[in-house]
Amino acid sequence: MICQKFCVVLLYWEFIYVITASNLSYPITPWRFKLSCMPPNTTYDYFHLPAGLSKNTSDLNGLYETAVEVKFNSSGTHFSNLSKTTFHCCFRSEQDKNSSLCADNIEGKTFFSTVNSLVFQQIGANWNIQCWLKGDLKLFICNVESLFKNHFKNYNYKVHLLYVLPEVLEDSPLVPQKGSFQIAQCNCSVHKCCECLVSVPTAKLNDTLLMYLKITSGGVIFQSPLMSVQPINVVKPDPPLGLHMEITDDGNLKISWSSPPLVRFPLQYQVKYSENSSTVIREADKIASATSLLVDSVHPGSSYEVQVRGKRLDGPGIWSDWSTPHVFTTQDVIYFPPKILTSVESNVSFHCIYKNENKIVSSKKIVWWMNLAEKIPQSQYDVVSDYVSKVTFSNLNATKPRGKFTYDAVYCCSEHECHHRYAELYVIDVNINISCETDGNLTKMTCRWSTNTIQSLAGSTLQLRYYRSRLYCSDSPSIHPISEPKDCHLQRDGFYECIFQPIFLLSGYTMWIRINHSLGSLDSPPTCVLPNSVVKPLPPSSVKAEITVKTGLLKISWENPVFPETNLQFQIRYGLSGKEVQWKIYEVYDAKSKSVSLPVPDLCAVYVVQVRCKRLDGLGYWSNWSSPAYTVVMDIKVPMRGPEFWRIINGDTMKKEKNVTLLWKPLMKRDSLCSVQRYVINHHTSLNGTWTEDVGNHTKYTFMWTEQEHTVTVLAINSIGDSVANFNLTFSWPMSKVNIVQSLSAYPLNSSCVILSWMLSSSDYKPMSFIIEWKSLNEDDEIKWLRISSSVKKCYIHDHFIPIEKYQFSLYPIFMEGVGKPKIINSFTQDDIEKHQNDAGLYVIVPVIISSFILLLGTLFISHQRMRKLIWEDVPNPKKCSWAQGLNFQKRTDIL
Repeated sequence: MICQKFCVVLLYWEFIYVITASNLSYPITPWRFKLSCMPPNTTYDYFHLPAGLSKNTSDLNGLYETAVEVKFNSSGTHFSNLSKTTFHCCFRSEQDKNSSLCADNIEGKTFFSTVNSLVFQQIGANWNIQCWLKGDLKLFICNVESLFKNHFKNYNYKVHLLYVLPEVLEDSPLVPQKGSFQIAQCNCSVHKCCECLVSVPTAKLNDTLLMYLKITSGGVIFQSPLMSVQPINVVKPDPPLGLHMEITDDGNLKISWSSPPLVRFPLQYQVKYSENSSTVIREADKIASATSLLVDSVHPGSSYEVQVRGKRLDGPGIWSDWSTPHVFTTQDVIYFPPKILTSVESNVSFHCIYKNENKIVSSKKIVWWMNLAEKIPQSQYDVVSDYVSKVTFSNLNATKPRGKFTYDAVYCCSEHECHHRYAELYVIDVNINISCETDGNLTKMTCRWSTNTIQSLAGSTLQLRYYRSRLYCSDSPSIHPISEPKDCHLQRDGFYECIFQPIFLLSGYTMWIRINHSLGSLDSPPTCVLPNSVVKPLPPSSVKAEITVKTGLLKISWENPVFPETNLQFQIRYGLSGKEVQWKIYEVYDAKSKSVSLPVPDLCAVYVVQVRCKRLDGLGYWSNWSSPAYTVVMDIKVPMRGPEFWRIINGDTMKKEKNVTLLWKPLMKRDSLCSVQRYVINHHTSLNGTWTEDVGNHTKYTFMWTEQEHTVTVLAINSIGDSVANFNLTFSWPMSKVNIVQSLSAYPLNSSCVILSWMLSSSDYKPMSFIIEWKSLNEDDEIKWLRISSSVKKCYIHDHFIPIEKYQFSLYPIFMEGVGKPKIINSFTQDDIEKHQNDAGLYVIVPVIISSFILLLGTLFISHQRMRKLIWEDVPNPKKCSWAQGLNFQKRTDIL
C-alpha cells in the first residue's frame, strides 16, 4: 500500500515537472510581441498571468525560480559594489492578450549599478520583438527594438540571442542545460534596433527551437523568459515581384504580379490600391489567392496606385513586406482591348470609352474609323452602356502591311474630332501546311512546315504542338486541350523540320502550329497524320538493266524493299545515257512483278535506268529513285547489212588486168548490232571461181581484176554472225561500155552545196542505183562518193567547195550485170555560174544605190533650210521699223 502511494506521488511529481517545464517557454506568434521588465512594487494588471499564479511578487518569483533552477540548474550572479534589485520580465502580445508569460531573470536575480538603477527602478524597460523565418527557409531572424531610445542614448547597449538547435535536443533531457545554448549574432543599429540571425537546417524546420534574449543596457543585464517556436510556422516570404496593371478585354483593370522566387508553398496575397481621378477617389484592400486581381469600372484619365504583399496560404505565417508601389495612369481614350491579334475569317470587337475635356462622351455619339481613311458603317456599332461603345468586324481578311506598319489602326472618335490614340488590329493568315513522311525503316516520322505563306509578326514565335490518339485519326481533327510541344529546327531551304521518334504506326498524330505573341496566341488549322499512311519506302534494290540477245528488248529487274509489307506499285524511268537524259516513264501496277522488258529504238546505245516504288493503294510517297543501272553495249543480233562500198580502178586501160581498190565506210551501230569484229570479202568470177578473204577491221582492200566479170561482196561479222543484207558490185568489161546517162549538170548553190542533175537515155538496162563521184582537180584529193537510188534525177551534194577551183563530177549507173559507163564533167555549168555572178553583183549594187539615194535626200533637205535662212536674213522686220508703227500689214491698201 505504501509502495502504491509512493508510485502515485512519483507519477504526480513527473506530471508537474513536465507541465511546469512546458509552461516555461513562450510560444512565438507570427505577429509582434513585447518584452517588459518591471521593477518591484509595480502593478501587473496589464499582464495576463498563467492560471494559478498570483500577482504577488513573492509568489511569482518563488514559482519561476523553482522552474528555472530545475531547468538550468544555476544560481544567481553577484557583482561587488552593486545594490541588488529583482526585476520581473514578461512577454505580452496586443493581438493575443490571453497569451503571456512572466518570470524573473533566468538567472534568478538581476543586479545593476546604483548609478543607473534609478531609471529602471522608476519606469522599467520595454522592447518590441518580432521573429520570422526568411522566405528561402534557411535563416531565422529576430528583430529587437527598444521602446526607450532616448533614455538609452549614452548606455552601453548590447543584445544576445541564446538558442538551442533542434538537433541538440534529440538526446538531451526535457529541459536543456544552460551550457547547451548557443549565442546567435545580433547586429544593432544606432537607433537601438537589433537583428539576430540563426541558421536553421532544412530538415529541422518543423522541430521546436528554444531561445531567450540577454539584453545589456546601462550596466544592467536583462534576460527574457524562454521562447519556443517551430520555424515553419513563422515564415515571412519576400515581397511579390513584377507588379503591373493592364486593362482587360472586358474593360476591367487587371492587377497582376509574380510569386517571389524559392517559395516552397502556396501563398495568399493582400492587395491595396487607390484610384484618383477628376470624378472618383477611392481606396480598397482585398485578399486574393491567385496572382492577379480584377478591379471593376476602370475610368479614363485616372491614376491607380497598387501594393501587394504575401503570406503562407495554409497554416500560420507572417505577411511579407509590401511591394514597391506601382502607379498606372489611364488615357483619355481607353480601348479595350487596345490590341487584337486574330486570324483570317474571324470576328473581333473593340470597346471604347472617350473622354473629352474632363467629360465622358456618350456612347451614342461615338463613331469609328479604320486607318483614318475609311469610316466604319454604323451597322457594326453597338451601345454597351452609356459610355462604352463597341465595334465589330466580321470575316476578316489578312492585314496588308503598309511600310513598317503591320496592323490596321482602329480609331474611336467623337462626332467632331478624333483623338490621336488608336487600337491596333493584327489579322494573320495562319493556314500553314504541315507535311509528314515516315522513313522506309518505319522508325521515325519527319514533319516539315514553312512560314513563307504567312505574314511574319515581330516578336512572335512559332511552335508545333501535337496530340497523339491511341488509334487512327478522327474524321474532323480538332485542337486537343492536352498537347505537347515539339522542337523544330529551321533548315537551309526555309522549312522547319521536326522528327518524331519512336513512332506508333497506327496512332493518329493531330498537329498544328501555334503562333505565340505578347498579344495572344493563334493556332493553324489542325491536321491529323497516321504514320502508316505517309510512308516513303526505301527504293528498290539490285536494279539491273540489259538489252536481251535476239529479242532486242531493254530488260529491267529489281528487288522489293523490306518495308512496308503492303503491296507496291513501281515507276521506271529510262533513257539514253548522257549529260541531259531525256527520261521516259513506265508504270508497273503488278505488285508481284519484279522485272519488265521494254522496246527501245537504239539497241546499241547505253541506257540508264532507275526504279522507285509506292504503296499500291496510293497512300504515302514515292520512294527516292534507286541507284542508276546502265546497260552494256554488246552484240545482240547479226549485223542488219554489210557496208556500202565503191572502187577505184587503176591500171592500163588497154590491158585486161587492173588493180581494183574497194573502199567502204565503217558500219554504224544501228546496222552492226552492235559492233563489227572484222570484214570479209567474197569473190566470184565468170569462171566460177569463188574465194573469201578476211580483211579484219580495215576499210580498204585491193585485188587484181583479171577476168571478164568479177563480183565482190563485203560482209560485216560480229560475235553472233555475218550480216544479213549485203551489197554486191560486179566488174564487167562489156557493161563498162553501156552508156545510159545522156547529160550531167552541176549547179553550185553556195560554198557548201552543189546541185547535181542528170538525164537518162532510153535503154534496155535498168540501173539499180547510181554512184556519184567528185573530186578537186587542183589538188590531189581523195575521191569522194555517194550511192543514191535509181529513181532520183537530182541530188544535193554537201561538201566544202571553193569557187575558184575546178571539180570533177562523175555519175556511174550500177546495173545488176555490172557498172555502166560514167558521165563525167570537169566544171560547173557555165550558165549557172554567170547567173550566180550576176545575182552577186545585184546584191552589192542595190544596197549602194539605196544608200546613195538616202544621202542625196538628206543633203537636199539641209541645203534647202540654209537657203531659206540666207534669203530672209536681209529682209527687215516691219514691226521693228519706226515708220511701220501702227500699220496693219494684213489690211489691203490701194495704191493710187
